[in-house]
Amino acid sequence: MEVSVTLWVLTIVGLAALIAVDFFIGRKPHDVSIKEAGIWTIVWIALAGLFGVGLLVFGGGQPAGEFFAGFITEKSLSVDNLFVFVLIMAKFAVPSQYQQRVLLIGVLIALVLRAIFIAAGAAILASFSWVFYIFGAFLIWTAWKLIQEARADEEDEEFEENKLLKAAERRFGVADRYHGTKLWIEENGKRVMTPMLVVMLAIGTTDVLFALDSIPAIFGLTQDPYIVFTANAFALMGLRQLYFLIGGLLKKLVHLSYGLSIILGFIGVKLVLHALHESGVHVPEISIPVSLGVICSVLIVTTITSLRASKKMAAAEAAETRSDDTPKDSIEA
Repeated sequence: MEVSVTLWVLTIVGLAALIAVDFFIGRKPHDVSIKEAGIWTIVWIALAGLFGVGLLVFGGGQPAGEFFAGFITEKSLSVDNLFVFVLIMAKFAVPSQYQQRVLLIGVLIALVLRAIFIAAGAAILASFSWVFYIFGAFLIWTAWKLIQEARADEEDEEFEENKLLKAAERRFGVADRYHGTKLWIEENGKRVMTPMLVVMLAIGTTDVLFALDSIPAIFGLTQDPYIVFTANAFALMGLRQLYFLIGGLLKKLVHLSYGLSIILGFIGVKLVLHALHESGVHVPEISIPVSLGVICSVLIVTTITSLRASKKMAAAEAAETRSDDTPKDSIEA
């Protein structure tokens, strides 16, 4: 798909305007209600849908299919990010009324960093087609790693600050408490960071680790930098509202890692097949409609099985609690 500089500029300006409206509406720190989070989640999904329809009308079925496949993949992978965001919020004891602001700025940092990743990835793939082999193998390895992590006991999982964040804290110092939405304050004659800035940086830089698998994954669906960027932008910008909407449901998605591992493994195989095809080997390639069908099917099945498993676990825990509360006299009788 040929994308002019004008279209790139208009797209970035349009996204910036949407982000500005989102920021203006939620500029006052407050606790986000389920209703507010639900409305904004629907708004961002609707905007992504309208953008995809626009691609269908002006670009054809191929770009639109690639966008929707990329958007759904990035959205599903971003849900996994929410588990880490919950850990970060807990570690830094972020007051509930400030969490919306933290997520907005943190996601913006993540979007800028991802844009750099996308530009670098597009340049590399355009020059070296053999990189598809590396991307494919990496996604297959990541899929296996996700399965191993899902089978491990992660109840005591805690967020660990990355080296960049620790270096910033040592260099500038951090205040001992929150000061509203301020990012810097004067303390003992020295300018130091507030915990608000630290947690924003934590969310933004931690997302880079997730981009290491999500960016190769979407490049397995499309090699168009414009579609890769817009799919990531729409997926990330709705992530903040999704955090408040399904925060309580995250623990119920017990099979999410298995579903994501299947998706990543599938796209990894697709990348390897594409690399073989580019090398002149006659192998079948997986089409975008097939990819979209597989991704949606896996997510639907994963959600259904997760909710069923969570329901059974809750029933078992309730039965165990009732048995523990049985009076001793009745047991002896």
